[in-house]
Amino acid sequence: MNFQQAFTPWLDLAKALPIPPAQQGLAESWAKALQQFQPMTAGQPDGNAAQLPLPPLSFPPEQLAQLEQEYVKDATELWNQSLRATLQLKDPRFSGPAWAQNPLASFTAAVYLLNARVLMRMTEIAQGDAKARNRLRFTVEQWIAAAAPSNFLAFNPDAQQKAIDTQGESLAKGLANMLHDARQGHMSMTDESLFEVGRNVATTEGQVVFENEFFQLIEYKPLTARVHEKPFLLVPPCINKYYILDLQPGNSFIRYAVSQGHRTFVTSWRNPDQSMAKKTWDDYTEHAVIKAIHTVQDITGAKTINALGFCVGGTMLMTALAVLAARGQKPVSAVTLLTSLVNFADTGVLDVFIDENVVRFREAQMGDGGMMRGKDMAGTFSFLRPNDLVWNYVVGNYLKGETPPPFDLLYWNSDSTNLPGPYYAWYLRNTYLENNLVTPGKARVCGQKIDLRKLDMPFYIYGSREDHIVPIGSAYASTQLVPGKKRFTMGASGHIAGVINPPAAHKRSHWVREDGKFPKDLNEWIAGATEVPGSWWEDWAGWLKGHAGKLAPAPKSCGKPPKYPAIEPAPGRYVKAKAE
Repeated sequence: MNFQQAFTPWLDLAKALPIPPAQQGLAESWAKALQQFQPMTAGQPDGNAAQLPLPPLSFPPEQLAQLEQEYVKDATELWNQSLRATLQLKDPRFSGPAWAQNPLASFTAAVYLLNARVLMRMTEIAQGDAKARNRLRFTVEQWIAAAAPSNFLAFNPDAQQKAIDTQGESLAKGLANMLHDARQGHMSMTDESLFEVGRNVATTEGQVVFENEFFQLIEYKPLTARVHEKPFLLVPPCINKYYILDLQPGNSFIRYAVSQGHRTFVTSWRNPDQSMAKKTWDDYTEHAVIKAIHTVQDITGAKTINALGFCVGGTMLMTALAVLAARGQKPVSAVTLLTSLVNFADTGVLDVFIDENVVRFREAQMGDGGMMRGKDMAGTFSFLRPNDLVWNYVVGNYLKGETPPPFDLLYWNSDSTNLPGPYYAWYLRNTYLENNLVTPGKARVCGQKIDLRKLDMPFYIYGSREDHIVPIGSAYASTQLVPGKKRFTMGASGHIAGVINPPAAHKRSHWVREDGKFPKDLNEWIAGATEVPGSWWEDWAGWLKGHAGKLAPAPKSCGKPPKYPAIEPAPGRYVKAKAE
């Protein structure tokens, strides 16, 4: 039995039940979408897509029959409840008073929630190819999120009531918001007019002391009279802008590092334009990460430095260190990895976007030159959490005419960056598709065979428990790749909120383990770990202090004239460039 055949009894059943016509229309839309569902398409060099047949999916007849029976029971009970009293809906999308006061609206929302549960249960009992099942689940989740009655003015009593209360002004503002977002090329998640890079985000004081076509190197003004002898270099992801680590003084990881007595540097990536359309992973490794390491050494006179890689920056840093190790060099003495993938065996929900056909398409499209648009990537990541990062703003911005509240993290999230096509194509194949970095000698970068076993320096590895981009198990997997001393810390929350968690906020918890054991299975590590209230930053600061060397008087100026003069104040001009 294929999916279409399995879905037909549910659809027929839905039509036979006392469901409002509007809700039947939504069910039929879902059915059509799911019947047309295909895995990611195989790209052709001319840009056309060749449809591939969907791998067969089967549904155990007994589980399908049980699901149908449960659906009939729940739908009948829902109908009877609606006749007796107003339905109480716990879903935040339908929790406004107008929903409760409108029996038809609350019943429509309740039926939607019931249908959504049934659809998701059907994806759970589907049997077949694992990737096809994951893609089916992802597709169903997207359609469920899009089909919520709260997303449509005709079915949203909250939006209707606001239009009445404001005498239509909310609708006019909603239209204005929609036109504004169309002009700027992305949906507003915050009031972007309230933020400016260098004015109220990315404000830690420093100077750009080096630049090339790939990055600017920022050195920060010391906040302590004495600094550790080993300087500290941060390598943020180049798929985003560095100031996620320097939002505002109260939540700036960079400012925190400076306040701990570290002579701190960061790579601020250039936002690529067509002049960089042919740049490769090798180029970024040699002329960016390795260049930054050597430049920090040259400016400070330090024999070795400490370095941190965040997200893709961690993958890039590990690649660069492996290249240097193959050359017989070890300029970094201790490494921090924050929510970084090195072992790509489990890439979580992002796996639904990757297969051989997709990668071949990208290679044909931009492997020899081109640009991966930042706004395309940003849109993809937003749809990983569609209710929170897409439809929430459709309702608020457009249906209700609201201006989203100021939020520095969401301002950063909307400030997208491009990627050179060859860099992006190499990254897809060698990490997400083939996971080549974990096999000694399989990946070649800058003419060197990558062997992570040579990276025997101490490591501090951090992962976020609810991370949907770097699953916590994948962050932990790096402990199995490096042979030296290491410390692993698990924080609460997700990919960004888990990292940007200053101690003064007194939020969340983190987990550590003091016996130095790193079993292969993350759950075994957790079983021996201790929960510690509050931020992990202080634990990390204590670890880095132990690897930072003696204290010496802080430098009175940034850079090292005349070779490395202060070019311009931080945050520099590279970070201010918008994606074309």
